[in-house]
Amino acid sequence: MIGHTIAVHNGKEHLPIYITDRMIPNKNKDLEVRKREKEDIKTEIYALSQSISMSAHKARRVLDQIRGRSYQETLMILELMPYRACYPIFKVIYSAAANAKHNMGLNEEYLVIIKATVDEGTTNPSWKTLSGALKKPDGYIKRNRQILRVIICILVGSMGQKINPLGFRLGTIQGHHSLWFAQPKNYSKGLQEDQKIRECIKNYVQKNMRISSGVEGIARIEIQKRIDLIQIIIHMGFPKLLVEGKPRRIEELQMNVQKELNYVNRKLNITITRITKPYGHPNILAEFIAGQLRNRVSFRKAIKKAIELTEQADTKGIQVQIAGRIDGKEIARVEWIREGRVPLQTIRAKIDYCSYRVRTIYGVLGIKIWIFVDEE
Repeated sequence: MIGHTIAVHNGKEHLPIYITDRMIPNKNKDLEVRKREKEDIKTEIYALSQSISMSAHKARRVLDQIRGRSYQETLMILELMPYRACYPIFKVIYSAAANAKHNMGLNEEYLVIIKATVDEGTTNPSWKTLSGALKKPDGYIKRNRQILRVIICILVGSMGQKINPLGFRLGTIQGHHSLWFAQPKNYSKGLQEDQKIRECIKNYVQKNMRISSGVEGIARIEIQKRIDLIQIIIHMGFPKLLVEGKPRRIEELQMNVQKELNYVNRKLNITITRITKPYGHPNILAEFIAGQLRNRVSFRKAIKKAIELTEQADTKGIQVQIAGRIDGKEIARVEWIREGRVPLQTIRAKIDYCSYRVRTIYGVLGIKIWIFVDEE
């Protein structure tokens, strides 16, 4: 077809048309562009801006807010921030994104700012007038102004798609913690009911613990609903802290849950199962780290102590991540430590995961723990 001449009638006469390769869409080329957008192509694109006249700490104040964010989110932040350094940084980032779009043909949705630095250049003296002394030669003061160089690095490729490791393995080696059936219109009510049951149990355990260690010891709560019966299984690492001293506490717990949810026609049965190795479960380990952080223990000491406890439980690997104003620093950051193997993309690898929030005097810290238990 390409290279031939055809006749096209325009209503009056036939016109010769020469067929070129630009007239026919190249499907293979379109497929290559789509594949490049979907694949994780780790290509770095740099943009440089020189001769920006302002102090370095003002530029770094803005760069700290956009580092690690997507391109679209960065533009929105720069438009809303009320600092003078936003506009020159905005132009640098826009230039880098334009290079990625026009030179490489990639979509702007897959751009991430991975590096943003400021280099202090030369210092040029400038003159500033004093108020009320515009005409006098002695009414001027000398002020040094820094000439900056801003470097922006953008990572081209698809952003990391995060997924819960437990949901990723459902149906293979991971089961549901709630087992029941409901019609679509009643599904939301059943979900809210499960949430209330778990919150009621956790609140009761916190109030009636034998010692105030801050560790509830609840690894997970399984709920099985039938027509006339609700079976609740509490997997605890330290059941003696709740049962000792008052053997009828399970009956009190059942009464509290029934009053909270107003069960009349359905029976409620609660059983407690002891876990042999409690520190091999991420929920109990997160509660331990949270208690250490509340007592102002260094986060590195808390994480290393938690890793030592996990090694006693015969696990194959662990990764702990803490995010927020760690140790009371003004700028929030993310710190993580990994020990052993944690194969998150291997479905047959049994990995326990939890996310936990702890309130400190400096603010809220987020704790995430991945534990590689075994491989099937």
